[in-house]
Amino acid sequence: MPRVLKGPVEVLGAGLLGTSIALALRKAGIEVWLSDINSEHVRTATSLGAGIPRPHHQRPQLVVVAVPPAHLAASIVEALDDGAYVTDVGSVKAGPLEEVADQVEDRALARYVGGHPMAGNERSGPLAASAALFEGRPWAITQHVHAEPIAVELVEELVDICGALPVRMTPVEHDHAVARTSHLPHVLSVLAAGQLTDAEPAHLVLSGQGVRDVTRVAAGDPELYGQILFANAPVVAEVLVEVRDQLDRAIEALTATNGEGNEVLEEILMRGNTGRGSLLGKHGSPAIESGSLFVVVPDGPGELARLLRDAGEIGVNIEDLHIEHDPARPVGLVELTIATAAIGRLGDALSERGWTTHR
Repeated sequence: MPRVLKGPVEVLGAGLLGTSIALALRKAGIEVWLSDINSEHVRTATSLGAGIPRPHHQRPQLVVVAVPPAHLAASIVEALDDGAYVTDVGSVKAGPLEEVADQVEDRALARYVGGHPMAGNERSGPLAASAALFEGRPWAITQHVHAEPIAVELVEELVDICGALPVRMTPVEHDHAVARTSHLPHVLSVLAAGQLTDAEPAHLVLSGQGVRDVTRVAAGDPELYGQILFANAPVVAEVLVEVRDQLDRAIEALTATNGEGNEVLEEILMRGNTGRGSLLGKHGSPAIESGSLFVVVPDGPGELARLLRDAGEIGVNIEDLHIEHDPARPVGLVELTIATAAIGRLGDALSERGWTTHR
């Protein structure tokens, strides 16, 4: 069937997400106009081939609003006033929708459908953008009761062009979902990273992959994430209260005498195992029972490729991998995540090929 989304598409906000969307649209042959209060972002995104500055006195078919949360509702209202269909990529949906509904008539609101791609990284700005940023990632589509079918279809086609996987839910459902899966992890990552500021430099030498994994998202832009958290404040606060209750239980267990807290602490740790296991695996399927095999890899060109090639020849599928570099030696410790049943076979076969492995 021919596409409904023919363009032009205006991308309002030429940062990481906006420029990545623009690049994906241009790759599909759709005309893109770029707007941003930061003219340097527009120049940079234009030089990357993401589109052209918006022509004066012309109307796009669709406006994609990719601005910080504090400016989201106002930008959506302005775009609706111009008569275009509108979507956005904001990380909070219910609050902005309510603000927009208070300022426009229902017939204008009908041209708006919210969206939120679950993609990004710690970097920001157009230079971090990629047309492949959304490939295989979930993209929430949060239509409201007044939305026109054509508005929904335009957003669905945008998601398809970007290579993402559409997930349909209400704005309220969305905000509760991201509070647990995105906003809470960011707060906990920040709190864990903040503890490192008081650490002795000599102690940080012991930092392993665990602390790097936990603190990775803490490198995000504090101003942006502050706006995101405040936009979803009631829901995030509710989840944080639940975490605080669990922290209080853990503290009481750790400070109990005569081992009285052992059972409580074990229960808390098991709850974490269960929660981790509830995450979906690849392709949205239930996560397989997996474990880790550690392999010492020389830090040189082609060594990691050789390890992966050997694993492929042995016939074991790698679910995930992490690399931890040894600061004292020119080697890396590669953690291969594979099906539990295959750990022994892969370890033995790699050892026969000269690799140093352990479980």
